[in-house]
Amino acid sequence: MTDLTVDAFVARLRGEASEVERTKYRRYFPERHAEFIGVRMGAVFAAARDFAGMDLDQIERLLESDAHEIRAGAVRIMAEQAKARATTDDQIQVLAALYLRRHDRIDDWDLVDLGAWEVLGRSLLQRPRDVLDELAASDDPWRRRSAITATFAFIRRDELDDTYRIAERLLDDEHDLVRKAVGWALRNAGDHDPGRLNAFLEANAASMPRSTLRNAIEKLAPEERKRLLALGRAG
Repeated sequence: MTDLTVDAFVARLRGEASEVERTKYRRYFPERHAEFIGVRMGAVFAAARDFAGMDLDQIERLLESDAHEIRAGAVRIMAEQAKARATTDDQIQVLAALYLRRHDRIDDWDLVDLGAWEVLGRSLLQRPRDVLDELAASDDPWRRRSAITATFAFIRRDELDDTYRIAERLLDDEHDLVRKAVGWALRNAGDHDPGRLNAFLEANAASMPRSTLRNAIEKLAPEERKRLLALGRAG
């Protein structure tokens, strides 16, 4: 039986760390100030599956780590718990509360993407979604990215209103990694209702940041992409 403790999880990751992987992280994320121990994300995900039964207090202790992969593991464990068939709505609400309360430790794009829709989005499937507007209004770009990324949980159910509402709020966001997430969400919403995406693009392409527009139109026909890019702004 797996020892579902912080010490056991950290030992598992450190046992799979290498200087080669640590160097890759530092090269790929040169501006990050996080500590990297050098564990492939595939190994982090495998460990998270094995530790999916970890108690909430232990997960929060993982979030307090300075090591990026350990915090990634914490968020991934939360996601594994949230999507498990046996997980109740009450349990998902507790996970989402932890996600929001410790968002200070979910402080980069990949950490957000590991948990925003599986944890936060799932917690809102049958509940009011005002918290997304609060996150979208935050000064913290990672909370704003959480607001739009959480809507993937709704897109899967053909519920697109929240995606377009939050996308419109964040359409002129100053942070490029928020802009890209907005474009990504719009593109996926377009898979479910191409006409609605086309109408949104016609109304907004001329004022959309370039990175948002490029991500939003990625699946459109080449000539249509070219036309919309010609409308878009340079920034």
